[in-house]
Amino acid sequence: MRTFFPSESCKETQLNALNPQSWLQVERGKLSKLSLHPSSSSSSSSIESFIKVPEPQILPFFKPVDYVEVLAQIHEELESCPLQERSNLCLLQFQVFRGLGEVKLMRRSLRTAWQKASTLHEKLVFGAWLKYEKQGEDLIADLLGTCVKCAQEFGPIDVASQLPLNLNVNSHECVSMNGNQVSRNVSFRIGDEKIVCDRQKISSLSAPFNAMLNGCFTESLCEDIDLSENNISPSGMRAVKEFSMTGSLSEVPPNLLLEILFFANKFCCERLKDACDRKLTSLVCSREDAVELMEYALEENTPILAAACLQIFLRDLPDCLNDDRVVEIFINANRQQRSIMVGPASFSLYCLLSEVAMNLDPRSGKTACFLEKLIEFAETDRQRLLGLHQLGCVRLMRKEYDEAEHLFEAALNAGHIYSVAGLARVGYIKGHKLWAYEKLSYVISTDTPLGWMHQERSLYCEGDKRKEDLEKATELDPTLTYPYMYRAASSMRKQNATDALKEINRVLGFKLALECLELRFCFFLALENYQSALCDVQAILTLSPDYRMFEGRVAASQLRTLVHEHVDNWTTADCWMQLYERWSSVDDIGSLSVIYQMLESDAAKGILYFRQSLLLLRLNCPEAAMRSLQLARQHASSEHERLVYEGWILYDTGHCEEGLQKAEESIKIKRSFEAFFLKAYALADSSQDPSCSSTVVSLLEDALKCPSDRLRKGQALNNLGSVYVDCGKLDLAANCYINALNIRHTRAHQGLARVHFLRNDKSAAYDEMTKLIEKARNNASAYEKRSEYCDRDFTKADLEMVTQLDPLRVYPYRYRAAVLMDSHKEKEAIAELSRAISFKADVHLLHLRAAFHEHVGNVLGALRDCRAALSVDPNHQEMLELHSRVYSHEP
Repeated sequence: MRTFFPSESCKETQLNALNPQSWLQVERGKLSKLSLHPSSSSSSSSIESFIKVPEPQILPFFKPVDYVEVLAQIHEELESCPLQERSNLCLLQFQVFRGLGEVKLMRRSLRTAWQKASTLHEKLVFGAWLKYEKQGEDLIADLLGTCVKCAQEFGPIDVASQLPLNLNVNSHECVSMNGNQVSRNVSFRIGDEKIVCDRQKISSLSAPFNAMLNGCFTESLCEDIDLSENNISPSGMRAVKEFSMTGSLSEVPPNLLLEILFFANKFCCERLKDACDRKLTSLVCSREDAVELMEYALEENTPILAAACLQIFLRDLPDCLNDDRVVEIFINANRQQRSIMVGPASFSLYCLLSEVAMNLDPRSGKTACFLEKLIEFAETDRQRLLGLHQLGCVRLMRKEYDEAEHLFEAALNAGHIYSVAGLARVGYIKGHKLWAYEKLSYVISTDTPLGWMHQERSLYCEGDKRKEDLEKATELDPTLTYPYMYRAASSMRKQNATDALKEINRVLGFKLALECLELRFCFFLALENYQSALCDVQAILTLSPDYRMFEGRVAASQLRTLVHEHVDNWTTADCWMQLYERWSSVDDIGSLSVIYQMLESDAAKGILYFRQSLLLLRLNCPEAAMRSLQLARQHASSEHERLVYEGWILYDTGHCEEGLQKAEESIKIKRSFEAFFLKAYALADSSQDPSCSSTVVSLLEDALKCPSDRLRKGQALNNLGSVYVDCGKLDLAANCYINALNIRHTRAHQGLARVHFLRNDKSAAYDEMTKLIEKARNNASAYEKRSEYCDRDFTKADLEMVTQLDPLRVYPYRYRAAVLMDSHKEKEAIAELSRAISFKADVHLLHLRAAFHEHVGNVLGALRDCRAALSVDPNHQEMLELHSRVYSHEP
């Protein structure tokens, strides 16, 4: 998800406010030890400069109090609404998922909006939006092209062929007045030239021509008519004559088309105008063309040309919004011009433009203008409150507090409760702290309390009240980072470094947030633990190479250089030893840091970037992982290695068969570990045939025969063991897992535990998972797996630990809810699921709660959860069956 609102100082290039040299001397040993004693005013200010936790941002998102209800309403409306309303409902669904931070679901909603678009203009807008969301993925399209697969799903549309001929464009019946005997031909004089035309053919072009040549006008009796004052050249008139005879402009040179268009408009020649309109679209090849021709399109009311120009602009996002001429077209278009340009898709268009503008610069005037247009073109209350809230956020960023207050209040009155956070923030800025506190308190007491409500209220109180609000915020929504950061910083200021690190590590254990890594870096710096500080800043740079720290004033790369001077240099051998140590202890952040350091050496970079991508996927950072994979491809040392990385790029983006094809191409060039491993992985995932297991085993065995390091061989042995388990070959599986453990592939404990369990040795399985828990730095998944191998009381304890370590894992909530349901504690069971659903849109949680609602006879509650779940996963078979069953019982 892109960050819409950077810190206010991120545009600064000077380091006046923070001079790193003052607290981190380049020469090793010159850094004075920081005293953490609170009685020292100088040390206190030094600590404050390290430990600054910015206030949480008011996000420009649609965040309904009960998103499940909204998703259910959208799903219900989609089932019954007219076709032309479906894409806008999908856009609203996109906005809900954006507020939840669900990137994959956002993209799927956009794709559905594109598929359900009922007009060309909607198709252009949503196709461009999908292209914008997939920035940087052009390589994938190119790779698919090499696999002989059409990758132009969101490619340019032939606008002229998509828009049908206007129904009003008809031939005009020729009427001869009073039997006047006039010549069949008529000459049109333009300057010194005469163009002889068929009177009736020209008459058929329009009602005005028909009246002129066959009606009661003097010209109906003339054989020679002067058209010199009508801005048409002889060449243009000859083209008009040809069109009247053939109905085609195929031979007309481009320079005459605009001239003919003006003529057609003046004389209401609709067929001629339509032909010009379509012909002109072929001239729109660049932004320059589009800027020039859009002006004519809007003046002359040519929707096909306007759509062609619009397509050029939208496919050039975000760059085209840096062109003032393009921005002026979008901002200055009046209602009629907007209708010509984008038809009925105005809200969708300005929704897209607003998002792109906010990503470029949320404080800019054009961002505010686009949002004003968005509000103007809103057709429903939900659309309007979204625009009001977003513009309120922008006005707040621009420090236009009166306007922001008015907008947030309007959004709140329209039903967007989250806007109260913006309203309270403005009130606080204006000095009304108690009012802000009371405003939030009222919302908390009258609505379903959510984490963000308590987080926001904590800003307007002190001491125990603030602490209580932040604890409540974490309880209601453990994904909010600000409470952890505030508690950690508070502990650090009280000289309690242990508690500070424990608190910030809580959130970093399940959410790799850059702001949390930055805060921990500051803690380590204050403690003079430079090795750990270096680890964190290198992890930051892996995730975001251009990241700026200390409120955007200092490049992270600069801080990394300064800190690096205070740690010992590692040789290549040292780096490999450190990587093995961290990899085997499942310290993914530490492994990222070591790989970052190794990339500075002359080592083969392709394989290092590839390992980096594996870690980033494990840490749930798919965009950074894809960037690393592309760098691996770029730095591949051979053709066969490059093909492997291309295969993984295709596989990771859902193109499994094409990834398999790349693996086979690589093996033909050279038999290598990575090529066999990729082929085995892709084959196991793409084939539904159980008999393919033997092929996968053979491929993994071939991989293990090829040269590689122990890190990857451990992974291959682990995968091979899993295949053997699925085939029931437990002895072979155990051997694989034991061999993997011998080369310190710690995760193999989980596979070996599964073998013990299948051998009916539950105690040994439990002990095996305990070993993994003791070794692994990140062990939430290990606790979850161990819970399957123990009695109910121990299971409950393990799953409570899972929720503490990683509250985003949904299995513990489902298990606890099921236990409660078995004990006939229906309300408590539903509450347990609701607790997680409030901050995580998960189809399994919604499915189980729907089943519980059905069980207790709450048909409406069950139906609501079914519909919301189908918004999350429309193809979930069990959900579809439950929905059908519940729907049949709806009162």
